[in-house]
Amino acid sequence: MFDHIIKRDHATNPITITPIAESGFESWLADQSAPTKAWIAANRYEAKRGTQLILPGTDGALGSVLIGYVDDAKALWDFAGLPASLPEGTYGFVGDIADDAALYEKVALGLYLGGYRFDRYRKDDGKKATRAKFALQDIDAVRRAENVAKGIGLARDLVNIPANDMGPAELEDAARNLGAEFGAKVSSIIGDDLLKQNFPAIYTVGHGSDREPRLIDMVWGKDDAPKITLVGKGVCFDTGGYDLKPSSNMLLMKKDMGGSAQVLGLARMIMAANLPVRLRVLIPAVENMVSGRAYRPSDILQTRKGITVEVGNTDAEGRLVLSDALTEAASEDPEMILDFATLTGAARVALGLGLPALFSNDDDLANGLMENGLALNDPMWRLPLWDEYRPMLESKAADMNNISGSPYGGAIIAALFLDRFAEGAKSWAHIDLMAWNPTDRPGRPTGGEAQGIRAAFKLIEDRFGK
Repeated sequence: MFDHIIKRDHATNPITITPIAESGFESWLADQSAPTKAWIAANRYEAKRGTQLILPGTDGALGSVLIGYVDDAKALWDFAGLPASLPEGTYGFVGDIADDAALYEKVALGLYLGGYRFDRYRKDDGKKATRAKFALQDIDAVRRAENVAKGIGLARDLVNIPANDMGPAELEDAARNLGAEFGAKVSSIIGDDLLKQNFPAIYTVGHGSDREPRLIDMVWGKDDAPKITLVGKGVCFDTGGYDLKPSSNMLLMKKDMGGSAQVLGLARMIMAANLPVRLRVLIPAVENMVSGRAYRPSDILQTRKGITVEVGNTDAEGRLVLSDALTEAASEDPEMILDFATLTGAARVALGLGLPALFSNDDDLANGLMENGLALNDPMWRLPLWDEYRPMLESKAADMNNISGSPYGGAIIAALFLDRFAEGAKSWAHIDLMAWNPTDRPGRPTGGEAQGIRAAFKLIEDRFGK
């Protein structure tokens, strides 16, 4: 996935890249030779963040590369454009940038992510073999960046794979492959066994598909370590059920398992870093399809918690499958529960595509996630679990409805629904995200995306990794 990054050693003689802090450009320029100054002037180059300039060598070949940056939370994206823009060759950085471990980690992560490509279904165009390579120092900062990049790459890949190749069974295979890599135990409860073991909501939502629903369960770490549980929505394709989506809204529904992709990517980071935690990952994996077996509007569902739910809309299925998983997660009383889900369009209306909505019953957890998100440019924004809206989920026929009768506050309503099933959890956060980039940007190509997991990993590492 990231073969454009190589280890720098004494035998490496790379084309040099000179990083220039935007604020220090004039000072740097004053020390350059007259030909260099003339070339920079002719190209009107000012070292603005993320901008590049190739300097010619004395023989007319490529001599070196300038890259402007700002050392802030967005610095990784300043360097992310290099892999796609530079011609074939091996490149390395000059100067003392590697001495600043925090900055060098951003540089490395930007380069890793800038080289990400999802080409599983494309014929080899020959470009992969000829693309630029980057020789980086073999230090902790680069190893940390590599770990995070591999977690993000895993999440992106899983979202990008179409539903014909990423159903509940294939999602289980992905979890098992990850578990095998790090020695985690992976089990699953499939089909009718979901009813036998009291996961009725997962069963009911997924029963309409010919591809059997399941609860995927991964456990890693020592039993006496602090318990961290991750829950990810794994709706591998969402037609909306009998409340059928229009075709335009169905085009991206392969990404409705984006929550499960996030938790597997985050789990990979945690396990690769060998954090001293007992990690559990729960993924309710289903398809929400239309058939003679599919659940219907006005059906009343049983849940693992014993709460009955009237189905106000079959397209609000994610919260139903998460209800059983969250009940199971809370039963172990872990130190922290994080659930990730592509849950509501309302969150996208409120905050846009690039800013996941965060809900939590723990101010310290919410503040930590937000602060780390802003510091790492992996943001999320807290919305309230607003008590006055709880009556909007009332039902005359069951203990509660899965939607409200109002078109307003949909992300909050969905979070309040989940809150009923996370009840008793000492520290729980729900992240409602898009899991998709609609346009190309450096390091962030159109397609599946990891959102919030860098921030979550940093928080878990800081709290439990010492």
